[in-house]
Amino acid sequence: MQDDKQPSRILTSPSDEAPTRREPSRRRFLKAAAAGSAAAVAAPWIGNAQAQEGIRIRMQSSWQPGTVGYRTFESWAKGVVESTSGEVSIEPFPAGAVAGAFEVADAVRNGVLDGQNWFTVYWPGKMPAGVFLTAYPMGLSLPHQWDMMFGAYGGLDIAKDLYRKQGQELLGYVHHDLNLIHSKVPLRSFDDFDGVKIRMPGGIVAETFAAMGARTTLLPGSEVYPALEKGTIDAADFTGAAVNYELGFWQVTDYIIMGPPSTPCLHQAVDLMDIAVNRRVYERMSSQTQDLMHDLVAAYSREHYAAIQKANAEAWPKYREQGVEIIHLSEEDASRFREVAIPLWFKWANKDPDAARLFKAHLDTMMDPAVALITEEDIKDYELDA
Repeated sequence: MQDDKQPSRILTSPSDEAPTRREPSRRRFLKAAAAGSAAAVAAPWIGNAQAQEGIRIRMQSSWQPGTVGYRTFESWAKGVVESTSGEVSIEPFPAGAVAGAFEVADAVRNGVLDGQNWFTVYWPGKMPAGVFLTAYPMGLSLPHQWDMMFGAYGGLDIAKDLYRKQGQELLGYVHHDLNLIHSKVPLRSFDDFDGVKIRMPGGIVAETFAAMGARTTLLPGSEVYPALEKGTIDAADFTGAAVNYELGFWQVTDYIIMGPPSTPCLHQAVDLMDIAVNRRVYERMSSQTQDLMHDLVAAYSREHYAAIQKANAEAWPKYREQGVEIIHLSEEDASRFREVAIPLWFKWANKDPDAARLFKAHLDTMMDPAVALITEEDIKDYELDA
């Protein structure tokens, strides 16, 4: 995760409905997708009087400047004005430029910003159901599984309802990457995490590591490198290989800790981002542009994911050249991690009805025969209250 300006804290314990948007036309979707990015030119139209004035959206990303993530976001954002024939323009801001890491959603709701592109792992502080808007320990572990959950099992409609309750319109989720743990000390087994001071993003992720015996702390992204450099923390969860290399993590840590080959990331295997805007801003758009913005975000998700993966492929050899050791935990470690995680799934799901109904979509996906991450036996001792 990226960003700034939130005081650190030690986590010592596992701590109306709006109308559904119009379905995008297949023709417009294919046109946007074939372009490969939001810089593509959409079919020209002027949807209403607002189009002639133009709607300017000030949108802050969780990406720090100078990273492949922010460069890709900035390029997409600048192309929206052409794609919408001038009806919508996006003014991009990097992490911390207007609001702190954990304050972006409030800034969008209050009109300080008009839109966000942040890591949805930050949502739990605003609503418990936010835990299930992005990866959590031993949950859905591949991007297509998340596509199934949002599509086949109804998660997207639930997510859009949750965003509307926060005064936002979710235009789409954005595939990003798995997260890595960079460490100053070798962590070669589940037991090695006991007593380790480790930065985590809070919520269910931090609680899972705390249950393992780790001492977890919540730090905004801009403070992670200095904390590692000074030895204030021993290890830190952060984004993927390319971005972390660009930010210099290889200079302050000697190890990257990953899961076993079957599950390379145990705690945040699909670290989703989003694109969302203030509802008042969304309602000013023409109906055609509302549809198109969803299509453009879907195209951006594919472009963003591809850019990150290409950069990762180039980054991995650089870590080895710098002498960084990549440690894979064992399958036994993964099993023990799951034993700790599953009770916390249900603890968070039972915090409120919204969390329960979104987690139900996750359970249905995880038990789909094509996914088969869990069985009835794995969860026989737990139930959803709502």
